[in-house]
Amino acid sequence: MKEFTKEDIETLKQIMLLRRDVRGNRFNNKKIDDDILDEILNAANMAPSVGFSQPWKFLLVKSHNKREEIYEEFIKENEKAKKIFKDNKLYNTLKLEGIKESYINIAVLYEKPKKSILGQTTQKKMGEYSVVCAIENLWLMARAFNIGVGWISILKPKNVKKILGIGSEHKLIAYLALGYVDQFLEEPELLKIKWEDKKSLKDIKII
Repeated sequence: MKEFTKEDIETLKQIMLLRRDVRGNRFNNKKIDDDILDEILNAANMAPSVGFSQPWKFLLVKSHNKREEIYEEFIKENEKAKKIFKDNKLYNTLKLEGIKESYINIAVLYEKPKKSILGQTTQKKMGEYSVVCAIENLWLMARAFNIGVGWISILKPKNVKKILGIGSEHKLIAYLALGYVDQFLEEPELLKIKWEDKKSLKDIKII
């Protein structure tokens, strides 16, 4: 049985602590080597999944034309969001995506099952939650390689799927931007600008 040292634990803790959601104003145009990208995707493929279903697929979006179309979808949805947050002046100062600036975009998909899945007969969403575990693995491994990841959620999944030619057998779980960055912020941007406060252990622990 493999046992981990205190140094191993501290390294893992630092990777988790220094992971960031990266915006477009941080990405640079440095190429991600294919072998490193494969390492990141292999980390995603190591994630736990209910019933060992491994229901994830990763569509690599390199086309600048497709990314431009996705960006236009973001602009439309962000205009709606601006109205929702019209009373918070901070919103308009935020750079909330890196679709065009990042080296690559990845559409993370949930492959709908064709048979009953162990552990998913009662809670039907467990397959989709498993995909989110894979995203977390991807994010942490990317950070270990000093590569930034941004999760772009201000998008309508059905429109993204149409642009990318994704069929009904898959559900879009996340649209990610990946790339090297000029710097990783010392603390999360939304914490730094006081959009939200950081919760402590006592805030989340229920006894």
